[in-house]
Amino acid sequence: MPTILGANSVVDSGYKIDNSCRFNYASNDNVHKTPSSAGSGTKFVFSTWIKRTKLATAMNIIYAQTATNNYERIRFLSTNKIEISGVTNGSTAYNFATDAVYRDPAAWMHLHVIRDSTQGTASNRLKVYVNGVIQALTQDTALSQNYSGLITGANVHRIAIGNGEPLGAYLAEVILLDGQVIAPDGNTGEFDEDSGIWKPLDVSELTFGTTGFHLDFEASGNLGNDANGGDDFTEVNVVAINQCTDSPTNNFATLNPLFGGGVNLPLTEGNLNAEAEDGQPKNRVSTIAVSSGKWYAEFMSTAGTNYPGFGIMDVGSTLQTTVGYLGSTADSYCMFQGGLDYNGGTESDIGTTWGEDVIMGIGIDLDSGTKTIKYYKGGSEIHSRTISTPANGYVFAVTHSHDNTVSESNFGNPITALSSAATDGKGFGAFEFAPPSGYLALCTNNLN
Repeated sequence: MPTILGANSVVDSGYKIDNSCRFNYASNDNVHKTPSSAGSGTKFVFSTWIKRTKLATAMNIIYAQTATNNYERIRFLSTNKIEISGVTNGSTAYNFATDAVYRDPAAWMHLHVIRDSTQGTASNRLKVYVNGVIQALTQDTALSQNYSGLITGANVHRIAIGNGEPLGAYLAEVILLDGQVIAPDGNTGEFDEDSGIWKPLDVSELTFGTTGFHLDFEASGNLGNDANGGDDFTEVNVVAINQCTDSPTNNFATLNPLFGGGVNLPLTEGNLNAEAEDGQPKNRVSTIAVSSGKWYAEFMSTAGTNYPGFGIMDVGSTLQTTVGYLGSTADSYCMFQGGLDYNGGTESDIGTTWGEDVIMGIGIDLDSGTKTIKYYKGGSEIHSRTISTPANGYVFAVTHSHDNTVSESNFGNPITALSSAATDGKGFGAFEFAPPSGYLALCTNNLN
C-alpha cells in the first residue's frame, strides 16, 4: 500500500470541496471587503480549512480594522500557535492563544472559532476548535462581557493579510457567520463514522447574517466571490491560477519545507516553487511517498542551466538529512538539465538536453516486475531505467547545485497556467501533457 507522509486523507465519500485558493506569502496575496452595514459585534463564527505552506512566521488569517491601532484578528504566531485578539485604540481588549502548535505543511486542518461576548461565564466567550476538537487556550487579556469587536463590523475585513503579516497557505471554505453561535460538529464538519477523520460538510445552507460571507473559490475569474450573495471581495495579487484543486477532500502532494536536505532551497507558491540561495547541492522532496502504483509528475526549470534536476529518492535515504545531490546515492535517481542521468554517483549521458521553461515529465512504475523510472520531454519518453524496489517508499524530488536556479513542481496542482490541463486516467490533476496510461497524479483520492 502507498505510504502517506503527514497528509490527511478524507474517505472518498460524502461532501466534496472542489477548490481552494493559494495565498502566496512572498507576493502578499489577499482579498478584502468592507460591509455596508454593521453586524452584531458580539457574536460570530469564523470557519476555514487551511493547509499551511509557511511555518514559524506571524501570519494573519482574518484581520478586521478601522485603523492601525484598532483591529481584531485571528492569526498564526511565529510559535505556530493560533492567536485570537482585539485591540482598541492601541490597548489590548482581549488576547488568547492556543496551547497547541500547528506545523504540518502536508495536511489540511479545519479551524472553527466562536466568539460570543454575551455569555455570563467568561470561559464560554471564546472557543477554538481544530479538526472538531476544542483547544485549550492561554489567556493574556480577558474578553469582557458584551465586548463589541470589529469582526462583523462595518469596517474592512481582510483575508490572508493584516498589519504587514501576509499568509502563506491554501484556504478553502472560508466562512463568517454574523450574530450566531454554532458548534462545528454537524454544521461545518463531522467525524467520519468509518475512519474517524474530521471531514467537511456543506455550509451553503447556513445562516450568514448581516456581514457574514462564504468564500468557496469556485469561480476562477472571481476568487473573491461571496457565494452567500453579498458584496464580493477585492482580490490583491489573486488571479485565476491561484485557484487550486488541492482541497480538504483531495489533498495533493507539495514539496516539503521540513525536509532536512533542503537547506538554502526556500519554497514559495504553495511550496511548489524552489529557488536556490547558494551553490551547494540541496534537494526538496514531495510530502507524499509511494511504495506501489504508477505515478506521474511534471517539473520545469525557470532559471538556470545544467544543474536543476528532477527524480526520486527513498524516504530512508541519507539525502533526507545530509547535503548531497540527487542521484549521488544508490537509493536516489536523477535526470539533470544537461541530459545526465545519475544513480549511485554514476553518470550516464542520454544525449537529450532541455532548457529553461521546458516541461519535463517523470513516471515511476512500482507495480511491474521490473520497476522503472521514465523521463519525458514534450510528452514523449526520452529515457527509461530500472530502479530498485524501495526499502521504505519513494518521494519525488528536485535538486539544485547552483545558486539562483529556480524550478517548479507540478503533482497535478500547477502554479503556472497550462495550455492543455490534461488529467490522469481517473480525472484528477492538471498537467501540460497527458500522463501515460495507468499513471496517476499524486493526490489522496488516488491513494484511497
